[in-house]
Amino acid sequence: MTTHAELTKDDIDFIHSQELFFVATAPLSDHGHINCSPKGLRDTLYLPDPRHVAYLDLTGSGAETIAHLRENGRITLMFCSFAGVPNILRIYGSGQPLLPGGSRYDSLITKFPSRQGARAIILITISSIANSCGYGVPMAAQMRQRERLENWIAAKGEEDLKTYRKRHNTRSIDGLPAIP
Repeated sequence: MTTHAELTKDDIDFIHSQELFFVATAPLSDHGHINCSPKGLRDTLYLPDPRHVAYLDLTGSGAETIAHLRENGRITLMFCSFAGVPNILRIYGSGQPLLPGGSRYDSLITKFPSRQGARAIILITISSIANSCGYGVPMAAQMRQRERLENWIAAKGEEDLKTYRKRHNTRSIDGLPAIP
C-alpha cells in the first residue's frame, strides 16, 4: 500500500475511468450505524483540485452521509478497478454537505450537469490517499447506467421531492439531523 496527501495525475486518471465509487461514513456513537453507499451516475463527481473532491448528492431513501458529516465530518471514498489493472484507491478526509441556496453550493453546482433531485453537494477536503493492489477485487463488466433513480426523480417533480425529503431525509436512521 502507498499513501500520499493529494491526488496525483495517475489517481485522477484512475478515478475518471471508474463508473462506480463507494462512500463510507459513521456516527460518533458506538451504537450508531456505519454507512456505505455506492455512487455511480455519470458526471456526478468533480475534482476541483488535488486536495478536494466533490460529488452531487441526489435525493434518495436516506440521508446518512449528510447526517454523519454534519455530526463529525469523517468520510472515506473508495474506487475499485473491476477491469484492467487491479487497483483500490481510498480517499480519506473531512466532508461537508453544501445545501442549495448557499454560496459554495451555488458556485460548485455549475460544475455538474443539470440534474433534477440534487439535494446537496458533498465537498471533501482530502487528508490522505491510499492505493492498494486490488488483487482480490473480481473482474466485472458494466452493462449500462441504471435509469431508475433519474426516472423516479423526474416522475416526482420538484414539489413532491421537497415533500419526500421532509418525510424521509430530515434524520438519519440513528436519529441524527440530516437535511433541514
